[in-house]
Amino acid sequence: MNFETFEPIYEAILADFGFGREADEHARDVAVELSTPFPLSRFDDWEGKTVAVVGAAPCLHEADSIALAREADVVVAASTAADVLLDAGVDLDCMVTDLDKNPETAAYLTRNGVPVAAHAHGDNVPAVREWLPRFEAANTLTTTQASPVGPVRNTGGFTDGDRAAFFADQVGADRLTFPGWNFDDPAVGPMKARKLEWAARLLRWLERRRGERFAVLDDRRERVERELAALLDE
Repeated sequence: MNFETFEPIYEAILADFGFGREADEHARDVAVELSTPFPLSRFDDWEGKTVAVVGAAPCLHEADSIALAREADVVVAASTAADVLLDAGVDLDCMVTDLDKNPETAAYLTRNGVPVAAHAHGDNVPAVREWLPRFEAANTLTTTQASPVGPVRNTGGFTDGDRAAFFADQVGADRLTFPGWNFDDPAVGPMKARKLEWAARLLRWLERRRGERFAVLDDRRERVERELAALLDE
C-alpha cells in the first residue's frame, strides 16, 4: 500500500471526523525525530502465512477467539489485545498501538525482541514524546496516517486493528483471520463506535484489493460496500 493509493481514504476520514491534516503531520514529524529506520524485511517470513489480526473486543476472552489466534502462523495484536494474549500464553509476533492504553506492554515487548508498530497521530503527540524514547529502537516501527517521511511509514489503516490488517497485507500475508473483533461492541462510546464503522469500511476495501473474504464482515459486507461507494464516489 503506497500513500498515493491510501490518500483518498485518508482524506475521507479527515472530512468525516473534522480532523486536521496538519496535526497528523506534526505528530509524524515528532516521530521522525525519535525514530530509526526499521526494515520491513524482518517480516519476510510472514509471506504466504495465515496471520491472526487480533482485536481487543471483550469477545477475545472467549475460548474460541483465543484458539483462533493460537492456531495462526503469525499473531499480530491490536492495543490491549496484546495483554489478553500474553495472559493466555499466546506468543506475539507484533503489536500495533497508538500508545493510548497500554504503552507499558508495548515497551516490554520491544525490550524482549517483539516488534511494535507505534502510531503517531494528531491526538497523541505527548505519548509519542514520552514513550518512543522508552522503546527498544531496533524493535520499533513508527507509523503515520499522513504521508510518510524518513523512517516513519504509512502502510494504510486508521484504527489499531485495521492498521494491523493493512500491515499484514503489506508484508505478504496469505490469509487473514480476525479473532477478538466486534464492530457493534456496546461498551464503546460514540467516537469509538464511529471509528469501528471506519474500520469495517477499511477492511472491506482491503478485502476487495486482496480478493479475499473476511468472515468478520459477513454480516455487514453489502452495507459497508454501499458506504464506501458513496464516500469514494465510485
